Amino acid sequence: MTLLQIMPDNDAATVLTRIDRPAEIAEALRPLGVQFEQWEHGARLASQAAQADVLDAYRTEVDRICAKGGFRLVDVVRMRPDDADPEWPSKAHAARTRFLDEHTHDEDEVRFFVEGSGCFYLHVDHRVYAVVCEAGDLLWVPQGTSHWFDMGSQPEFTAIRFFEEEDGWIGNFLPDSIARAFPTLDELRVVRLP
Repeated sequence: MTLLQIMPDNDAATVLTRIDRPAEIAEALRPLGVQFEQWEHGARLASQAAQADVLDAYRTEVDRICAKGGFRLVDVVRMRPDDADPEWPSKAHAARTRFLDEHTHDEDEVRFFVEGSGCFYLHVDHRVYAVVCEAGDLLWVPQGTSHWFDMGSQPEFTAIRFFEEEDGWIGNFLPDSIARAFPTLDELRVVRLP
C-alpha cells in the first residue's frame, strides 16, 4: 500500500499524519519540493524482463521525466529473492544496509517503482516523511534533501532510476544520522490506518 507517515524528527513513536491516498500524499509532499505521482502500469512484463523492455513499457513517461529533469542516464534496478543463489541473503542485507543511513545527493534522486515496494524517508524541517512507494509510484527528491531508503528485510522490487551524471548514485552521508531510530519498511507495513 502506498503510504505517507509523518513523524517529528526527535520522536519516532509519535505519528503526526498517516495518509494512504495518492493525491493527498502528493499534496503533503509538494511544499517540500518533492514530487509524487502515479503512472499507469505499462504492459505486463515478464519477471525477468530485460532493462530495454522495462524502459520501453514506460517510454512516454521516461522521456517526459528525462526532458523535465535533464537526466542523461536511465537504468533499471531489480532486487528479487533468488533461492538458487546461496549468497542471496547476504547480498540482500548488504544492498539494504548501503542505503539505511541518512544522506544527501548533489543531484535529484528520482525513482519509479515498476513492481514491489520500498520506503524513502525524507528528513525536512524537523520532521521525517516516510513515503512507502509501490508499483506505479514515482518519487522525485530534490538534490540536497536529507533522506534514506529502506528496501525491507526481504527486498523485492524493480525500479527505474534517473541520473544526471554518469557516476550514478553518490551519497553524501551525514555524521549524525537519525535513520536507525525510525520504523523500518517492514514495521510500517504492519501498522494499519485507523
